[in-house]
Amino acid sequence: MIPKETQTQIVRLHYAEHWKITTIARQVGVHHGTVRRVLQNHGVELEAVVSRPCMVDPYRDFIQETLETYPKLPASRLFEMVRERGYPGGPDHFRTIVAQYRPKKSAEAFVRRKTMPGEEAQVDWGHFGVLDVPGGTRPLYAFVMVLSHSRHVFLRFSLDMKGSTFLHAHQLGFEDFGGVPRVLLYDNLKSVVLERKGNIVRFNPQILDFAAHHRFDPRPCNIARGNEKGRVERAIRYIRTSFIPARKWRDLDDLNAQARQWCDTVADRRKWHQDRTRTVLEAFLDERSRLVALPETKASIEDRRSVSIGKVPYARFDSNEYSVPHDRARRRLTLLSTPQRIRLLDGAEIVAVHERSWGKGQTIENPAHIKGLLEAKRRARRHKGMDRLCAAVPSARAFLEAAAQHGHNLGAAVSSTLRLLDHYGAESVEAAVVEVLSAGMAHAAGVRQVLESRVSNEPPAVGLHLSEDSMAKDPDIRPHDLSGYTVGGEE
Repeated sequence: MIPKETQTQIVRLHYAEHWKITTIARQVGVHHGTVRRVLQNHGVELEAVVSRPCMVDPYRDFIQETLETYPKLPASRLFEMVRERGYPGGPDHFRTIVAQYRPKKSAEAFVRRKTMPGEEAQVDWGHFGVLDVPGGTRPLYAFVMVLSHSRHVFLRFSLDMKGSTFLHAHQLGFEDFGGVPRVLLYDNLKSVVLERKGNIVRFNPQILDFAAHHRFDPRPCNIARGNEKGRVERAIRYIRTSFIPARKWRDLDDLNAQARQWCDTVADRRKWHQDRTRTVLEAFLDERSRLVALPETKASIEDRRSVSIGKVPYARFDSNEYSVPHDRARRRLTLLSTPQRIRLLDGAEIVAVHERSWGKGQTIENPAHIKGLLEAKRRARRHKGMDRLCAAVPSARAFLEAAAQHGHNLGAAVSSTLRLLDHYGAESVEAAVVEVLSAGMAHAAGVRQVLESRVSNEPPAVGLHLSEDSMAKDPDIRPHDLSGYTVGGEE
């Protein structure tokens, strides 16, 4: 619809200035068809427009008959059919011709749906850009649930739309309502509908279990019938225009806190659609008593998947890695996830529990898992060295057993003896170990002393064990005669 001022200007230029239609259209800045329509609406009798010959004229009857038989036939297919019959034109202009002959749908009228208090709620997701997280960004989604009678809104933002997140938002919404609606109306999203053919629906087993626990009827809309859940669609549009613009938040928790406050204040202060003298909050307080009571226990809402653990003991999930005990490496575990935590199971045994990270590229570790891995590595290194020592020095096993009986550190004994093995050779170390064992000693220092003495052809040093009584506490030291020394090179 063009402005009233433009229409008045078109009529004046036609009557007062006697301009042609094309001149008026060019000067006013509108299409010549618009000028013609305005003048006709003001009672101006115009000459009929004589259409010029067009290359599609010979094919108009064929186009019209084909579209009457196949109203939904694409223009691209009809173009190929006409081109096979000799049409020389291009596809772009042909689409314009087809649009003129394609049967138009008659306008459809809808009946306003009315629901009783506590009978129905409508559920849908909305996308609201991205949110910065450690290591990158994640899409920001809004879960919206609206009571159809009172129009009370529950709003919860999240960083994914997975099943556990979807059902967790339901739980929070029911707690906000103080009860459960008897019917929940959904779009045909995968969290609810796995497959559909006409009115035959194969539901997601997870939503069926959740609905049975909370005693409500999950009901998907008919295909291409978005008007059936128009209340939640309007609520999402209301959130886009009233809540999101010019709003700032620190993180997801802060955003959800603001959303909760907005729902309880701004959204609930709206006028109620059925009685403009009341607010949505007043209607909601009346509806709350008609809702089905909440169950005594909460339903299990964990997402389940199988994960493969490689040689590094971490489970990869949702762009992050979570540690597991080192003895679960190279195995398949079951991962159970909720918006708050991650659990890893080996069969029925819970082997790891972590707080869920919503960042990207993060490594979440349990210090006990890392400590166990390091201890296992140290033991492995010690056993590896012990095997090498025993293979090269047959008497080493008896030597290490004796050292363990005396309470010596086996790791230190193995590493010290291995260094001697690398320096002196297996034959020399074997002879030294046999000699040390025969002497009743079981320490690597004894083996080293035997080897060093053999290299220097000197007897090994013998340790003297002196009691405190045999040691003089205040020994007398006699001064030495220095007359035999030279001073400054002279006697």
